[in-house]
Amino acid sequence: MFVLEKWIHARELAFSQRDDNRRVRPFDWGAEYLIEHSSQSAVASRGNGVVKSQITDPRDFLNQYCENAIKHSDQFFAAEPTDDYELNDDLLSFPSALASSDKSNDTVYGRFFPSSNKSCAVIVLPQWNADAQGHINLCRLLARFGIAALRLSLPYHHQRRPAQMERSEHLVCSNIGLTLHSNRQAVLDTRRAADWLERQGYARIGIMGTSIGSCVAFLTMAHDRRINTGVFNHASSYFADVVWNGLSTRHVRQGLETDVSIDELRKFWAVLSPQTFISRMKNRDHKSLIISGRYDLSFPFDLTMQAISEFRKHNIPVRHVVLPCGHYTLGTFPFAYIDAFLITSYFRKYLRP
Repeated sequence: MFVLEKWIHARELAFSQRDDNRRVRPFDWGAEYLIEHSSQSAVASRGNGVVKSQITDPRDFLNQYCENAIKHSDQFFAAEPTDDYELNDDLLSFPSALASSDKSNDTVYGRFFPSSNKSCAVIVLPQWNADAQGHINLCRLLARFGIAALRLSLPYHHQRRPAQMERSEHLVCSNIGLTLHSNRQAVLDTRRAADWLERQGYARIGIMGTSIGSCVAFLTMAHDRRINTGVFNHASSYFADVVWNGLSTRHVRQGLETDVSIDELRKFWAVLSPQTFISRMKNRDHKSLIISGRYDLSFPFDLTMQAISEFRKHNIPVRHVVLPCGHYTLGTFPFAYIDAFLITSYFRKYLRP
């Protein structure tokens, strides 16, 4: 097994180095992205589409903001309904429930794959910096087996990415407030997608996410009782720990560690962490499958096991499948085919009536 681990790790490192446009960004508290949604007194003025704030102690502000967000997470992750949905061929679009500083990011896009069965559908959320074809084959497979699929583009991805951006860095970055805002936006967008599916008559709604998409998927499922079946490719306990320890986010850590510790960051991003909300799944009629790679360097396996332990601590049922691969290699042969089989089989068993 040591030989396999060493080989997988070498492949993971090689895959992580294919992108040569990762940049270390300077640290920023990013309180201006959050002040609109805080009751804390501040002097604010609007400029360039973002609220600019004068806050004497951004560290204290963020601590209070995040504590309140967790305490009132039902409101924090609530999306106001909209009637402004458009479906052209297979492309669904609708306005985001949370405005950002980039107009191009404030329209949500999804590709819809209907099936012959009109009762169940799955929202599919790809990984960070996935290209426009990410998870399309999985959606087609689900539709072929009688489960409609809606693949969403996450904030700052695909059509939502501003022209000046090479990568979708705003979703996970060394700007603490921007990362909070972007991931909250992702959850609210996903809930509006569930609203649309419900309007189309889908009574049973599932969710599937990979990597950062897995985190967004879990946060959505934990706050939306309409979603009762979830499959999560890669899972972790704390959002901050993945960023701090993961192979894919080393450049983000370099921008953060100049000004904050991992203990502080864990608190600031606790509202984005599955570990914070796993207990909400207790006494709910739901089914959850976590698929992880034993040799994952981006979502370290010990963090996955922390999340699994939290499920078991609260006697919450969860199925955990461990594959002998890593983060990137889960998307390669033969693991991608095993993964697709596990996902499709799970939804066929638990989501279809």
